[in-house]
Amino acid sequence: MIAWFARNHVAANLLLITILILGLFSLSVRIPVEVFPSFASDRINVNVSLRGATPEDVEKSISIRIEEAIQDLEGIKQIASRSSEGSSAVNIEVESGYDAREVLADIKSRVDSINTFPSDAEKPVVSLATRKREVISVSVASIYGEKETREYAEKVRDELLKISEITQAELSGVRNYEVSIEIPQDKLQQYNLTISQVSAAINNSSTDVSAGNLRTEGGDVLLLSKGQAYRKNEFSDIAIKTHTDGSILRLSDIALITDAFEETPVRTRFNGKQAAFIDIYRIGPQSAIDVADAVKNYIDEQQGNVPVGVELSYWDDDSQIVKNRIATLTTSALQGGILVLALLSLFLRPSIAFWVFIGIPISFMGAFIAMPFFGITLNVMSLFGFILVLGIVVDDAIVTGENIYTHLKTAKSGEEAAIRGTEEVATPVTFGVLTTIAAFLPLAFIEGARGALFAQIPVIVIPVLLFSLIESKFVLPSHLKHLKLRSQKTKTSKFSQLQQRFADGFENTILRYYQPLLKKAINFKTATFFGFVGVFLIIITLVMSGWTKFIFFPRIPSETVRASLTLPAGSPFEVTNKHILKMTEKAEELREKYIDEATNESIIINILATTGGRGGTTNQGSVRFEITPPESRSLSIGSTQLVREWRELIGPIPGAESMTFRAEIGRSSDPIQVQLKASSLDSLKEITDKVKIRLATYPTVFDIEDSLSDGKEELQIELTEQGKALGLTRVSISNEVRRSFFGSQVQRIQRGRDDVRVMVRLPLSERRTTADLENILIGTPNGGSVPLAHVARLIPGKSPSTISRIDRYRTANVSADVDKENTNMTILQADLKTYLDELLLQYPGVSHSLEGEAKEQRESFGSLAWALVFVFFIIYALLAIPFKSYLQPIIVMSVIPFGMIGAVIGHWIMGMELTIMSLLGMLALIGVVVNDSLVLVDFINKKRAEGIKLMEAVLTAGASRFRPVMLTSLTTFIGLMPLLFEQSTQAQFLIPMAVSLGFGILFATFITLILVPVNYLLVEQIKAFFGVKPTGYVLEQV
Repeated sequence: MIAWFARNHVAANLLLITILILGLFSLSVRIPVEVFPSFASDRINVNVSLRGATPEDVEKSISIRIEEAIQDLEGIKQIASRSSEGSSAVNIEVESGYDAREVLADIKSRVDSINTFPSDAEKPVVSLATRKREVISVSVASIYGEKETREYAEKVRDELLKISEITQAELSGVRNYEVSIEIPQDKLQQYNLTISQVSAAINNSSTDVSAGNLRTEGGDVLLLSKGQAYRKNEFSDIAIKTHTDGSILRLSDIALITDAFEETPVRTRFNGKQAAFIDIYRIGPQSAIDVADAVKNYIDEQQGNVPVGVELSYWDDDSQIVKNRIATLTTSALQGGILVLALLSLFLRPSIAFWVFIGIPISFMGAFIAMPFFGITLNVMSLFGFILVLGIVVDDAIVTGENIYTHLKTAKSGEEAAIRGTEEVATPVTFGVLTTIAAFLPLAFIEGARGALFAQIPVIVIPVLLFSLIESKFVLPSHLKHLKLRSQKTKTSKFSQLQQRFADGFENTILRYYQPLLKKAINFKTATFFGFVGVFLIIITLVMSGWTKFIFFPRIPSETVRASLTLPAGSPFEVTNKHILKMTEKAEELREKYIDEATNESIIINILATTGGRGGTTNQGSVRFEITPPESRSLSIGSTQLVREWRELIGPIPGAESMTFRAEIGRSSDPIQVQLKASSLDSLKEITDKVKIRLATYPTVFDIEDSLSDGKEELQIELTEQGKALGLTRVSISNEVRRSFFGSQVQRIQRGRDDVRVMVRLPLSERRTTADLENILIGTPNGGSVPLAHVARLIPGKSPSTISRIDRYRTANVSADVDKENTNMTILQADLKTYLDELLLQYPGVSHSLEGEAKEQRESFGSLAWALVFVFFIIYALLAIPFKSYLQPIIVMSVIPFGMIGAVIGHWIMGMELTIMSLLGMLALIGVVVNDSLVLVDFINKKRAEGIKLMEAVLTAGASRFRPVMLTSLTTFIGLMPLLFEQSTQAQFLIPMAVSLGFGILFATFITLILVPVNYLLVEQIKAFFGVKPTGYVLEQV
C-alpha cells in the first residue's frame, strides 16, 4: 500500500486534495461557532407559580407533593426543591446512562396527574434544563421614565428580529406590564359590591366569544362577539352594575385604572441612566460571531436615528471571546508552524521540512471533517485542542521524513529511499500514534460538571492524529521520492550548504558528546538507574508534602466584575436601592481613577446596576462593570486588584445578610460549600451558625454566607369564635384578604408580544399598615360585612424566605470564598471535615457533605484514577503486541514517571500551581513520551536481528535515533510555546495543561536517550541471569 502510493503520485495528490476540499467545506458550512460548548442536559426542572403564597405554604402544597409523586421513578439520581415566596422550583438530576427525555416524559405524566394543587396555582412547567446560549446584550439607556425606555427597547427588539441572522431576542431588566384596577373600600360599601363581584363583571364583559356559524344560502357566516378589553379606556367602559332607574355603573366610576407595570419594583441603571436590555441568543447552527456582528452593525446604523436622550450600545459580548480564541489559535499556529518549519529546515533539508510541515493543515482539515459527526462546534475548548496537538501532529511525519533522509545516503534512487524509509518505521510510528490516542481518550469520560468541557479535546486530537498518520504513510513518501540522493547533489545554494554543514556538524556533535556520555551511563548502569529513581522520589516527596500547592480549579480573572448584595428579607426597596447607588458611586470612582495612558480612556468600560427582581424580591441588588481585556490595555491592574479596592471603598453595609464579589471565569461552584440535611429547621439554623463561626477562624476564608435567611415577618390569621358564629371559615377569610391585598387576577391578555395580567385590588394607600388589615371588611354569608379585627386574630411570626430540600429532607448550605493563592485547599478541607464529624455527634439525625468544588474534585479524581489504569493497560497492550514481549513494553514505559517530573519542574519554572488541567496534561503526556522510546527500542531490536552485538546495537541506536527523538520533542515544545506566554483571559486555565505537555516531553527526551538504553541492558542482564532466551526483536511491518 505504502509502495503503491509512493509510486503513484497522482493518487497521493488526489487524496491530499480530497481531504483539503472536504475539510474546508465542513468548516465553512457545517461547523457553528460558539463560546463554550453546548452539551445535553442531565437536569429536569419543574416550576410552579403560586403568587402571594408564603414559602412554607409553597413547600407543603406544591414542592412536597411533586417530590412524593416522582420519588420512586427509575433513572433519578437526586431531587432538589426550592420553595420561595410565590413559587416552587424542583430540580431533578438524571442518573448517567438514562435518556433525560424519557425520564422527562415520566415526570411530566406523574406531575400532571397531581390533582391536589391549590386552585390559584398555575399549571406546572416541566422542562429540560437548557443552557441558553446568550451571545450579546443590547442596552437602551435613557434620561426618560421606565415606560418610554421599555417602549423604545421593544421597538429595537422587533427591528433586531427582522435581521436574518437573529432568531431569538428577549427583553430583560424591565418589569412586566400590568393593568391595575384599584377600588377603595368606601366605593365598594357605597354600591354594595365586593371585589369578587367586580372581578366577575369584568370577566363576563371583557371577552371575545365565538357563537358558531350562520348557514345562509350564500354560504357559512361566522358569528362572534368581540368585547375583549386591551387598554385602559376599554376597561373604563365596562358596566359593573345597572341601577333600577336604568343608569349604568361603570368601572371608571368606582376604580382607579392604571395601565403600567407590576407592583414588584425593578430598577436597572446602565452608566447611571434608566435602562432596558435586549438579550440576543444563538439558536441551532448559528455562529456567535455572525449574530454579534449583525447586532453591532445594526447599532452602528441606528446611531443617527436614536431619539435625543437615548443611548443605544451593547454589553456582554461573548463573541469577542471566540474571536480572541480564534486569533490566539491562528497566531499560535502560525508562530508554532514557522518555528517548526525553521527547526526542521536546519536539521533536515528545506524540501523535507516543507512536506512534513504540510501535514499540519492536512491533519487539521481531517478534524474539521470529523467534527460535525460528533456534534462538536468551534469553541474555546475545541480550539484549545488544536493548539495542543499542533506540535504532536508532525511527530510521525518527522520520524518518517528523517528516516527517508537517512536512506538517501545508501539508496539507489529517491523512490527506493522513500519506500524503504517509510516501511522501516511504519510499525513503530503507527503504534506511537495509537498510544497517543489511548492517552487522550480518557478525557472523554471524566465525571463532574466540567467533564463535558474536557470531552471536547480528545474529539479534536484523535482525528488530527489519525489523519496525520494517513498523510505520513500515503502522501509524504510520494513527494519525498523526488529528492536527489546525496551522491547526486551538484550545484547547491548557500542555504543548502549552510544546512548541510549544520546537519553534518550536528551528527559530529552526537558522536563527540552524546555517545561518550551514553557509554559512561552504560558502564555504570545500576548507578545511573538508581540515580534517576532517586531524583523521581525527591520530586514526588516535594509534591505530596504540600510544598507544591495543588489547586483544583485556579482563579482566572474575568473581564466582568460583579458585586451582589442581599439585605434581610422584607427590606424596603428604597433602602436596597440606596446601598446599590452607593456601590455604583464607588465603581464610578474607580472608573475615573484608572485611565489607560495608551488610549486616554478608563479601563472600566460600562457599569450596570440592578435593584430588585421579578418575583417581588426587594432585598437584593447587584452592580457589574466591564473592563478592557488584558491584551488591549497597558495598565497592569487586573480585575482581582479592582475587586480588592472596590471592596475597601464600599466598606461594610449595616445589616446586610451577604455581600459577595466575583471577578473570575469558569466558576461553576463555591470553593467551600457545606451541605447539611435535617428534618428540623431549628437544628439547621443552630448548626449553620456554628459552621459559619468556624469558617471565620480561617484567615484566608471570606464572603461566608448561608442559605437560611431570617425571612420576612408574617402575620397568621386565626379565626375567632365570633367569626365561626357568623358562619365564616378560615378559607373564606383568607381568600377575601388575598383578593383585597395581593389582588385578584381577573384576566391574562395577550397584547402584541406581551402577556399582561389584569389585577383587581384595594388602593396601595389602604393596604400599607396592620390597622388597614384589621379594618378590611369581610362579607358574611347573610349579606352583611364586618371588619377583620372582629372575626379574626393576627398572630405575629417569622417565615423563612426560602426552604431548600434535597431528596425530601430540608437542607441548608454554608458557602464561602477562599484566597486560593495563600491557601492549601487539601489541608483546609480535611480540617473542616474533622470539625463537622465531631460537631454532628451532638445532633443525631443530621448529616453533612462537602459539596461545591470538593464534590467536583471527588468526581473528577475518581474517574481520573480509572483513566490512569486504563491508559497504562492500553499502552502496555499496544506495545506488547508488536514487540511480542512482556518485558520490552516496560522498558519503553519506564520514561513515563520522568515525564511527570518534567511537568512538575515546568510548573516551578513558570511559577504556577498544579491544577486539574496540569493532571490532564500529564495524562495526555503518557501517550506522547512513549513514542520516542518506542522508536529507540525498535531500532535496537532491528540491529540485533541483523546480527549486530547487543552493546554495539544499543550505542548505534542511540546515535542514529538521536536526531528524530530530539526533533519530535522540540517541535512539540515549540508548537506549544506561543500558548505558554499567552496573555488572554480565556487561555489562562488552559496553560497548565500546555506546561505539563511541553516541559514533560522536553525532560522525558533527555531521559529517553540515556535511561532507555540503560534499562534495555539491565533487562537483558536479568533475562540472562534467569536463562531466558531473547525473543521478538523486530517489530513486524505493517
